[in-house]
Amino acid sequence: MLFLALLLDSVFGEPRWLWSRMPHPAVIMGRAVSVLDRHWNKGSHKEIKGSVAVAALVIGAGLIGWGLSQFGILVSILCAAILLAQKSLVAHVRAVANGLRQSKDSGRAAVAMIVSRDTSDMTPSDTSRAAIESLSENFSDGVIAPAFWFLIAGLPGIAIYKVVNTADSMIGYRTPRHEAFGWAAARLDDLMNWVPARLTAGLIAVVGGTLNAARDITNDAALHRSPNAGWPEAAMARSLAIALAGPRSYHGSTRDLAWVNKGGQRSLTPSNIDAAVAITWKAWWLTLAVLFLIEVIL
Repeated sequence: MLFLALLLDSVFGEPRWLWSRMPHPAVIMGRAVSVLDRHWNKGSHKEIKGSVAVAALVIGAGLIGWGLSQFGILVSILCAAILLAQKSLVAHVRAVANGLRQSKDSGRAAVAMIVSRDTSDMTPSDTSRAAIESLSENFSDGVIAPAFWFLIAGLPGIAIYKVVNTADSMIGYRTPRHEAFGWAAARLDDLMNWVPARLTAGLIAVVGGTLNAARDITNDAALHRSPNAGWPEAAMARSLAIALAGPRSYHGSTRDLAWVNKGGQRSLTPSNIDAAVAITWKAWWLTLAVLFLIEVIL
């Protein structure tokens, strides 16, 4: 089922004709998170309230996933394909490269659609780096992790993962409003991404020919502010011989973050984005091949 779901997603992605007429499941999940945030993120005991909110989201997503799975294999394949994001991820990242080839401002506008950092003062190199980092991290979050949880627990597993990941992206920040209420979402997302992030790094390292740099990738991943995002980024950085992460601005404040593969090339171009996209597709094909072999062997 996962093999076919991955193929369907790679061909059809997120067709605009469909999702312009009805809300995407991720949008519905986001609305649920917003409602809980608006009504429960107030007063005292915010950590407890946030934990209960995440539990409610998990139970709701799990039950819906289980209910849909009762309609048979075809429905499970279609639902899983909808919750995977390879084609749409690549499309958004390629838009950054194409935008940069037109103008600096076009590239900034495109990358602003996929990153949360400040983009107004980005150089073309900064824009390229941000796109590659987003591609690396979201290949894990949007493809490998949901695929992993579908293998582990079917539709309930992938639905739970997606709602937790959505909650983390909305309330899992260390801000005055969300540090307490979003704590449970952030920690559960870290836990659910622990294995997939490392699997993603392994896939990228294999297709990028950098398995011999496993120790360096591990060391670089430890420098990242996230316990998981650093793994695919470190593997991508080594595979392309470029430096990722480093200083950037959030909400007008510059953060002096460590470089990942600091000795790599720092001046990046749209060609580096193209190379990263190619690596991602190779890792996707390797994932498909592994699934095929597992099916044949078992």
